[in-house]
Amino acid sequence: MWLYLVLLAVTVATMIILNRCSRQAATSQFVAATGDTLNVAIEYSPLSLYMYDDTLGGFNHDLLALIQIRAARPVKMHPIVNLKQSLELLDDGTFDIVAAQLPSTTDFKNKYLFSDSIYIDRQVLVQKRDSLGNVAIRSQLDVAGRTLYVVDGSPVVTRIRNFAREIGDTINIVTERRYGQEQLFLMVNSGEIEFAVVNEKLATTMAKRYPDIDVSTAVSFNQFQSWVLKKDNHQLADSLNRWLSDVRASSAYKELYKRYF
Repeated sequence: MWLYLVLLAVTVATMIILNRCSRQAATSQFVAATGDTLNVAIEYSPLSLYMYDDTLGGFNHDLLALIQIRAARPVKMHPIVNLKQSLELLDDGTFDIVAAQLPSTTDFKNKYLFSDSIYIDRQVLVQKRDSLGNVAIRSQLDVAGRTLYVVDGSPVVTRIRNFAREIGDTINIVTERRYGQEQLFLMVNSGEIEFAVVNEKLATTMAKRYPDIDVSTAVSFNQFQSWVLKKDNHQLADSLNRWLSDVRASSAYKELYKRYF
């Protein structure tokens, strides 16, 4: 029962924070800007977007601030947890860009346009150590027959299915529609689920606060992480890549990258 109470508290807290982030993000003005507003779905996580007291931060959040200066266009952020829903809203034109931890895989490239690489990351297994510090899964081969929780809509599902075929065994995949990567990490820590697959940079950041969690087992190779646009929005994709290129050449970007990575 206490596990459910803890998870309920986490869920309520997340909803409150997202609501506050939504209100603050909707009114945030990094600089005076002209032109059409860019509506960006931004993943709520310790790496991408977070709130500390009344201050918003995160790598994607701060990078969008730099891009708004270069683009001279206002950026309106929409914090998200549900990846699949954000991609559906991208498809219907509600969002212009989805700024989340998304690897530019072949399957996704058939459906969407990807920006130039934002950074390099990979997916890792999140599991809990026992009282002696041991873990149940020490290598990818040990994943056979296990049940892994993954955020619904994540391209890592394809990677896991391909790996199951490679080893000739079954890997059960549960796609979670309600929660994002951060919540899956916390569900492993609370003991509600055994294993989750999330991005390594996020997992490493969170593991610093949860010493009983192991994130050392990689589930994929290093992959370019990019932002996503509609398949036919080539004009915005070209502009975004130009802005990213300009930002990367700045000293402000070097300081930003060093701060988070």
